[in-house]
Amino acid sequence: MRDNWITSDMAVIRRDFLPEDLQPILEQNGFSGCVVVQSEESEAENAFQLQNADKYSFIKGVVGWVDITAPDLEDQLSDLRQFKKLKGFRTILQGASPPNLMLQPAFLNGIGKLRQHNFTYDILIYPNQLKYIPKFVAANPDQPFVLDHLAKPDIKNNALETWTREIKDLAKFEQVYLKISGMVTEANWYNWQKIDFKPYLDVVVNAFGPNRIMFGSDWPVCLVAGTYEEVLGIVEDYFKEFSTTEQTLFFGGNAGRFYNLT
Repeated sequence: MRDNWITSDMAVIRRDFLPEDLQPILEQNGFSGCVVVQSEESEAENAFQLQNADKYSFIKGVVGWVDITAPDLEDQLSDLRQFKKLKGFRTILQGASPPNLMLQPAFLNGIGKLRQHNFTYDILIYPNQLKYIPKFVAANPDQPFVLDHLAKPDIKNNALETWTREIKDLAKFEQVYLKISGMVTEANWYNWQKIDFKPYLDVVVNAFGPNRIMFGSDWPVCLVAGTYEEVLGIVEDYFKEFSTTEQTLFFGGNAGRFYNLT
């Protein structure tokens, strides 16, 4: 079943969300555009998102999906270069079997083909997979990577120690960025406070620095635990003492550079 990860307690997002739903939210919150990221592993998802990007100028880029282990990956990538707003790809590695799937030779070989076509790669994993990622990115030192959702730390139970050590290990790789997104869904959905996220924000900001972090709303999934404005408010409050330049980088500049947006 499509989107079978949407469980019964996520009823608020059991409907279609389209560009016309997002555009006014972005405008009301001072954003001129966004990058949309796949939620289904299919060519149909790519076609749908790219069609939206053609129709709506505020969609600056698309992170799609491709079978990284496909024998004809090289041909697929060459063909996909025709879509100027297609910036990179993501595989749903969270919960993969085996959990170190990204270290399999066929997967690493496929990742090695992305750079020559100027594609980025979003890393979507659970915390128990974070230990595999330094070896994964080291195998392709010239490939731009971004870690989504802080690797989904267990904020609800204040789990920090192992995650902190592994985040710091990953941050040593200069080609890896981090997307500050998805935090509210890893906290207590109905009773989180801004202070709950500060220890995690401190870790990633100190580890990656102001030039390799970017804001991600995780809309519409974030709606299970808060509004777009509430999610935005967490990081606006955290970064309010940072310089204007650093805030500009976080809220758009770094994403623009990473995804080569125009």
